Amino acid sequence: MQFPSNLKYTSDHEWLRIEGEFAFVGITDFAQGELGDIVYVDISAEGETLGQGDIFGSVEAVKTVADLFMPVSGEVVEINTNLNDSPESVNNDPYGNGWMVKIKLTNSTEIDGLMDADAYKGCINA
Repeated sequence: MQFPSNLKYTSDHEWLRIEGEFAFVGITDFAQGELGDIVYVDISAEGETLGQGDIFGSVEAVKTVADLFMPVSGEVVEINTNLNDSPESVNNDPYGNGWMVKIKLTNSTEIDGLMDADAYKGCINA
């Protein structure tokens, strides 16, 4: 299982990669493993400004559907449309091609409340 140290993590198993005033969001390697084969990603929040903890979409696996939660507040400026044709990218490359949304940060202080890789490892191994 991978835990890239350049990312921030939530207890809901989303990750955040910060790039200036923008950030990319996806689900963790642990989350995709727990869900199993992902067959559909439903995100329709492009252009919306959402608060930390708000639902921005869902992922459907063979046996379950899971909501996706915003790790920090921001405006959804881009959705990874490649997931429409290749939802398995979330399973195969959760931290790369499996990213879900790009957001413009609206409250960067919320980042301080997220976990680093070591804290997230402790969270899932507890």
